[in-house]
Amino acid sequence: MNYATIKFHDIANGPGVRVSLFVSGCTHHCKGCFNPETWDFDYGQPYTEEVMETILDACDHPYIRGLSLLGGEPFEPQNQQALLPLLEKFHQRYPEKNVWCYSGYDYERDMLSGRLGNWNETKKMLSLIDILVDGEFHLKEKNLSLRFRGSSNQRIIDVPKSLETDSVVLWDEASQR
Repeated sequence: MNYATIKFHDIANGPGVRVSLFVSGCTHHCKGCFNPETWDFDYGQPYTEEVMETILDACDHPYIRGLSLLGGEPFEPQNQQALLPLLEKFHQRYPEKNVWCYSGYDYERDMLSGRLGNWNETKKMLSLIDILVDGEFHLKEKNLSLRFRGSSNQRIIDVPKSLETDSVVLWDEASQR
């Protein structure tokens, strides 16, 4: 896997100050995408063990609220394989912090159905994510007043509650997970 950039003090992609990893590779090609250069799986730099450790070390500050994964597309099958060890180590080191993930894939239609390849990897990845912003960006539904998403069709899903209840539970912003 390659990655486009790492933001070590991001305040736009989840609540609080976060470390954000922008992965490379996306097959959605949404019209109006704010990051079209990340569609190319070869864009950016190789994601290595050293990069993973840099990200984990950057999260080791009390003011860092969590980790955000964006892209490109974190749920592309080849990206899932690379991100799983990061998510596992993040949860081991920082159980009090949360993970947000942005995906153009639909939670029910694509992720839960197993359409993304290795269902065990997708299921494990979902179990390590607290909040999922799902759905492709739709230029016709772009709304700059929305918080943490670009278009009104996208949802902010509380993944643990959704997995527990077997139905989509939207994030309660008041809880500030």
